[in-house]
Amino acid sequence: MGVLNGEPKEEPLHVGEIYHLWTHLLESKALLVTLQVFINHTGDEDLKKFLQEFTEDCIQQEEEQVEQLLKENGLRLPPAPPDRPMVNLEDIPAGARLNDPEVAALVGKELTVGKLLTSYVASIAIRQDIAEMYNEFQTQRVEFQGKLLKMNKEKGWLVPPPLNTR
Repeated sequence: MGVLNGEPKEEPLHVGEIYHLWTHLLESKALLVTLQVFINHTGDEDLKKFLQEFTEDCIQQEEEQVEQLLKENGLRLPPAPPDRPMVNLEDIPAGARLNDPEVAALVGKELTVGKLLTSYVASIAIRQDIAEMYNEFQTQRVEFQGKLLKMNKEKGWLVPPPLNTR
């Protein structure tokens, strides 16, 4: 049967899988730092809790899984930016501070882009374990996007396009 013997962990990664795994890890490391900044800027406790859950239950887990897969396949890891210190919201000057609806919108954009990318990587993967891992990543992002949409509606942060009420 050759190199594609049906045992995913024994099959080599193809260049598309390598590229997307490596890029995903690089972007996850950057997103973790961005989420630290967002948490610093957030005053709403529900949004802060959401950001912490999204960080721990989604992005950190993805980072760990992808990093482990790259290590197992002998690939070098991308660099990680330094962590940001936790600061008090009051210490951020008013003109430099992101407000809660802006943070929610930026995280919503990240969730949307992440769903597209995870779907794409799952579709190009020929190793079944990678396709399944990325399908799980997409499912997680769908769940978090639903939670964020609900919060945006409850908080009055959702800015809908013109609605057809006829």
